Amino acid sequence: MKKLFLFFGLGLMTMSLSAQNKNAKAQVEVDGVCLMCKARIEKAALTTKGVKYVNWDVESHLLSLIFDENKTNLKAIQENVAAVGHDTQEIQCSISSYNNLHPCCKYKEEEVLEDHKKE
Repeated sequence: MKKLFLFFGLGLMTMSLSAQNKNAKAQVEVDGVCLMCKARIEKAALTTKGVKYVNWDVESHLLSLIFDENKTNLKAIQENVAAVGHDTQEIQCSISSYNNLHPCCKYKEEEVLEDHKKE
């Protein structure tokens, strides 16, 4: 009977491990306005362990990702992006991290948004 439980338990563990995707793809909306924002957002996402590919589009504000679900998840990636001052669709950055952004990158300021529309 013990062997049956052991065999059943190992089978469940194997199925749960194989259910996670090593090349999961996702897109997350991230606030920002310029190429400096792009570099900062991509660096924060890419330094998350398990993230293999990132690309943030300035126009659409979409961060495209490929990551290993065995090593990380979307929440952890969004937390790292928020830590450098950029709001994501699920996590808002702290006031102090937002205030540390370069003046040109303050995406919550109307004047900054207007300046970037002119360019």
